[in-house]
Amino acid sequence: MNHQTMATALLLKTSLFRTLSFTSKPFSLYPLPLKSHSFHLKAAMAEGSEIIEKEEAGVVGEEKKKVFVAGATGNTGKRIVQQLLAKGFAVKAGVRDVDKAKTSFSEGNPDLQFVSVKADVTEGSTKLAEAIGGDTDAVICATGFRRSLNLLTPWKVDNFGTVNLVEACRNLGVKRFVHVSSILVNGAAMGQLLNPAYIFLNVFGLVLVAKLQAENHIRKSGINYTIVRPGGLKNDPPNGNIVMEPEDTLYDGSISRDQVAEVAVEALVHPEADYKVVEIVARADAPKKTFPELFGSVKQR
Repeated sequence: MNHQTMATALLLKTSLFRTLSFTSKPFSLYPLPLKSHSFHLKAAMAEGSEIIEKEEAGVVGEEKKKVFVAGATGNTGKRIVQQLLAKGFAVKAGVRDVDKAKTSFSEGNPDLQFVSVKADVTEGSTKLAEAIGGDTDAVICATGFRRSLNLLTPWKVDNFGTVNLVEACRNLGVKRFVHVSSILVNGAAMGQLLNPAYIFLNVFGLVLVAKLQAENHIRKSGINYTIVRPGGLKNDPPNGNIVMEPEDTLYDGSISRDQVAEVAVEALVHPEADYKVVEIVARADAPKKTFPELFGSVKQR
């Protein structure tokens, strides 16, 4: 092999090394693409050259990120499950009645798993940990009590139930937690004691006070959290763009449950949402913003 051929071979080897080298990427809950892709490195080389073909690393056979949803059959929880599946996540739906839950979702989706009565948030953290499982990457809490004459129900579900869920995550090492709460949970400190919405929601066992206690526990847990506080929840399709403000800012307004679900899911994948409490409503005159812009506009406290 003459000097010119040796120099060409050396140059090509150096180029290939740089092409095939990789750097580590930050962890993201966005699922990797489902279809396998490959790239081909071809070079018309002199004497002794080879054609190199390599599968793209980390794509083929990669498992989807798995999210446990507490309250999966509720009006907001159901929408969260649907949006997670649409974005390519695998979902564990925490439900009390599996057979009943199956009627709420399309059958035959291999990425949707129903977890039975053990997922009842009032049953304690041990049973919840069994339901969540060690293969779960994140948890979204969309639970909420149903109006009852038992004034302790809000505390069992919205306070103790959420605390149990957080403790289950800590025991399992789940590092991401998104919680759907409500505006006005801190209404007393905001000077909103006479706000009709604050009065109405607290009539049934001090619901907002229970939610605030749960929020405080989440903040102290050490888990990477996003607490989403929506305004009045509407079952109608979205009407207006999302307005996102810091905690203890909004005291009126409403928003579609579809948008609340979207915010909860997007919080998982945008680092701008980490360790934040955000309040959301929808307004027809609000400018449309991306989620990194929305979450980025709220500072951590």
